[in-house]
Amino acid sequence: MSTEKYYSNPKMLRRMHEGPLGGYIDLFADRLHKEGHCHQSAWRNLRVVCDFSHWLARKCLGLGNLDEGIVDQYQRFRSRHRCPLASDRRALLRLLSVLREAGVIALQCPTTMGRLEQIECDFERYLTEQCGLAQVSVIRHKPTVLLFLEEHCRRRDGLLSQLTAADVTGFVERHVEDHSSRSAQMMCWTLRSFLRYLLYRGVISMDLTGSVPTIRRWTQASLPSYAHPKEIERVLCACDRESPIGRRNYAILMLLARLGLRANEIRLLTLDDIDWESGQLTVQGKGRRSALMPLPMDVGDAIADYLQHGRPQSDSRYVFLCHLAPHNGFASSSAISYLAKEGLLRAGVDGVAHKGTHLFRHSLATQLLGAGASLTEIGQVLRHQRHDTTRTYAKVDIRSLRGIALPWPGGVR
Repeated sequence: MSTEKYYSNPKMLRRMHEGPLGGYIDLFADRLHKEGHCHQSAWRNLRVVCDFSHWLARKCLGLGNLDEGIVDQYQRFRSRHRCPLASDRRALLRLLSVLREAGVIALQCPTTMGRLEQIECDFERYLTEQCGLAQVSVIRHKPTVLLFLEEHCRRRDGLLSQLTAADVTGFVERHVEDHSSRSAQMMCWTLRSFLRYLLYRGVISMDLTGSVPTIRRWTQASLPSYAHPKEIERVLCACDRESPIGRRNYAILMLLARLGLRANEIRLLTLDDIDWESGQLTVQGKGRRSALMPLPMDVGDAIADYLQHGRPQSDSRYVFLCHLAPHNGFASSSAISYLAKEGLLRAGVDGVAHKGTHLFRHSLATQLLGAGASLTEIGQVLRHQRHDTTRTYAKVDIRSLRGIALPWPGGVR
């Protein structure tokens, strides 16, 4: 595939092949085609690279000088003398990737990390390799660790060896009001993990985890938010199943509504996880645990419809891909949560505390409970590891609760 697919004017084609990058413009066009860019997107990418090549020629810069620093220089020039778009930098970074894969320019030099960045990187490696946490769990620890390091190192000149119990307790007292009780608990969990890491590395000589206060939070104090089965069906019916994006969103919502999958479980679902012959689905759950689940016929039909008529061509093994090029899997579970929230808003579902993926999970549990399923059976469907997690759904079974309620002393007034 070459630039002739996107440009037919001979004068423009000659201009495309001028400058230091002219000999590699067709290689770049092949990458755009492989990633699945539409004609307009590929045209814009090629035009930016063409302008960049002519700028390099005017500056007498060869390919030996090409790196991210030169791209930044051109971006500053482009912001003053052109009409740049947000996608221009991504196009130039894609060009550097193509040239490096072809061995035309040197590999990117590793950036020198500061002391705080190095500590953060080592802590993430400790959580992954020593504690066995998944990447999505490691990311949740980052904001608290960064804030703690910035505050402490600013006051103590970066000497973590001088960390005291008062420093830890003071940090929690200053920021506990910034969060809900649940988020404050997670902040304390992060601090304890970080302090254990410092002790493990020998940075501190005393175990300071006991200095992290305990955040009180009453369990079973609230009712799980759920939607009525008719509202869930309304969400599914509101999907546009004639468009590729609509087919993808409908299949995702079916997995949420019929199987109660978590957002990250859907994001990590691969083509190899679906056994069409036996009608089963392998789910990569929390704690790196996998579970084998039945694949209902309507859910299988929705996924098959998307794979046949909606999924873009891609080398990725993930089931659900981004519609815009490059066609890769979703970067995080937030994309699944956004699709769920968008579907609930489109269907006009109101009167629920939170609009997200867990609303479908709670609604499925409540629907199963109303159909006569036991809490043990619900826990098996939702793959709960603790019975206490499933026990919260007993509070929504009003009919059964009325049968065990004691009469009010003195009768009804």
